[in-house]
Amino acid sequence: MILVTRINGAVFALNPDLVERVDCTPDTVVTLVDGTKYIISESVPEFIDSVRHYRASLIAQASRMEPELVAANSSSLSSSDDELDAKVLPLHRKER
Repeated sequence: MILVTRINGAVFALNPDLVERVDCTPDTVVTLVDGTKYIISESVPEFIDSVRHYRASLIAQASRMEPELVAANSSSLSSSDDELDAKVLPLHRKER
């Protein structure tokens, strides 16, 4: 979620994954995928920067979590290689 400011000064959180487009008319209008529109006081470049920082923080957080998940999964798995192999089922095709 990113914080944006309405024209009247009220701050609210917006999910940038739901944004369809942002227009400058001259106010900044954010249109969501469901058609909801918000007029915000941030400029289009400021809004885009907020979205970039939000998405970069998600990627950074995920990359920090990945080594923890790998360590947790490797310690909880059995040492048997047979359990790690994928099971392959043969497909039977009908002849035409």
